[in-house]
Amino acid sequence: MSLSHALLTSLIEKSSSGYDLARRFDKSIGYFWHATHQQIYRELARMEAAGWIESSSAPDAGKTRKREYRVLDAGRTELVRWSGGASAPIDLRDDFMVRLRADAALGPLGLAPELQRRIALHQARLQTYREIEQRDFPATASLPRSAQIHHMILKKGILYEEASIQWAEQMMELLLNQ
Repeated sequence: MSLSHALLTSLIEKSSSGYDLARRFDKSIGYFWHATHQQIYRELARMEAAGWIESSSAPDAGKTRKREYRVLDAGRTELVRWSGGASAPIDLRDDFMVRLRADAALGPLGLAPELQRRIALHQARLQTYREIEQRDFPATASLPRSAQIHHMILKKGILYEEASIQWAEQMMELLLNQ
């Protein structure tokens, strides 16, 4: 996936300034596609040059250079084209897995503290996801299709964090009992 397609999706959901887009991105798409604010601004300029989006002075810009971005027809066409293509499954590239292989080859390397730190990070992210779920997806509400899709994306994140915690706890037991 390219950052431009993530930004097009976010801008179709709501036209916004680069600053507001970056803040929204951090709280939504940013959970599964990371980008710095600098990368977002660079990509917005590239997308505007490509004719996928346009910007105008934001209504609340005052004397600043604040711009508001919106998607043009060419941007929608590009997002439809990209969405229809195939995508590869995620490749797991985690240097900690290589460290565990080194532990298996060399003997105990004292990896339990790092594993415990990772468990804590997964627990914190899981808590964040569950708070979002409680706030945005009440169990009794009948949700429109778009909200159901957003909820399913969140559920994938929840399942990922739960599985990561479960695996790490099993690995911790193995590391500590050998």
